[in-house]
Amino acid sequence: MDLALLRTFVTVHRAGSFTRAAALLGLSQPAVTSQIRTLERQLGRPLFLRQARGVTPTSIGDELAHKAAPHLDALVEITEAGLDDESSLRTLHLAGPPEFTAERALPALTELTGEDGQPFALRASFGTAEETLEGLAAGHHDLAISTARPRGALLTATALCDEEHVLLAAPRWADKIGPQTARHEGARALEDVPVIEVHESLPFVSRYWASVFDSRPAAPGTVIVPDLRAVLACAAAGAGLAVLPRYLCAPALERGEVVALHEPAVPPLRTYFLVVRTGTLAMPHVARAHEWLLQSAAEWC
Repeated sequence: MDLALLRTFVTVHRAGSFTRAAALLGLSQPAVTSQIRTLERQLGRPLFLRQARGVTPTSIGDELAHKAAPHLDALVEITEAGLDDESSLRTLHLAGPPEFTAERALPALTELTGEDGQPFALRASFGTAEETLEGLAAGHHDLAISTARPRGALLTATALCDEEHVLLAAPRWADKIGPQTARHEGARALEDVPVIEVHESLPFVSRYWASVFDSRPAAPGTVIVPDLRAVLACAAAGAGLAVLPRYLCAPALERGEVVALHEPAVPPLRTYFLVVRTGTLAMPHVARAHEWLLQSAAEWC
């Protein structure tokens, strides 16, 4: 069987579309379609069901992808690394949310490469959970950190750690609201406080309000900045309240730059997952990074 046909097939399976697969492979869509049809003729079975938007693998298509993809990934890894000793250093491509990846994952992996004499080169990229998982499935990344657990058997997810969310603001807002007011009056005590968020939909504040106050936030976002570290800086400057992961705001809380406005008995949590393409843990550098991050995460919780 032609390996080029298998490579095209796996790319279509991961991308879910002939058009996206063609872009990833640098081929025309008719060329991709022709290669898939050739492979289907060789196997005597359909591999995809054509739909209005993209394609869905048949059961035989799913089975073939799960068997072939890890071996194709390994062959690509060998090809990229080369066969001589001078080019034996593997490159680990990591993707995840910018703040958590920068504050947690990258320092841990840098420590691993430093202690073990650079067992792999490291390349990182940031993105949303959807972007990260799509890039992983398409083969752009080796390892992904995501707040969403992927569905299906193509990607394998392992719970990495939970982050606790904290409702906070600068001390002057806490003084204005009054000590313990939010605890006794709930969301009503916070209605007049401006909100700082990463998106107009208020993902962190809305999740906190639903979990702790069983309601929706009344105030819209006053300051919207697409980075949690910027949200923290704005909160410390007195721009309003924010909901942030404790790992990110703990130093500012200790220094008194911000204070917690509410301490619920059961704080809202969000889980991070460590995700790989199924079968790629057979690659030593991916396995080492995966194991090291899981070990490191035991100290983050």
